[in-house]
Amino acid sequence: MNPELILGLILILLGSVGAAFPKPDDYVTRLINLQVPGWGLLLVMLSFDETLALLSFCGVLAFSTFIFIRVIQKRGETG
Repeated sequence: MNPELILGLILILLGSVGAAFPKPDDYVTRLINLQVPGWGLLLVMLSFDETLALLSFCGVLAFSTFIFIRVIQKRGETG
């Protein structure tokens, strides 16, 4: 097992727990905590193929960040 795979799996595990149980319970904290498993997923994919990892990471990161920013904005308008 290479170090990228091990570090990626640790980041996925810690980031998922951090996103599920955030200490300050707000959407910005969850957005930041969701970026941690995203980087872990990038490291896991980098251990297999660099091109696939970078293309899928950039696409998913841009799309998911846009969705979470819209959710944060909508929650701010209602409450």
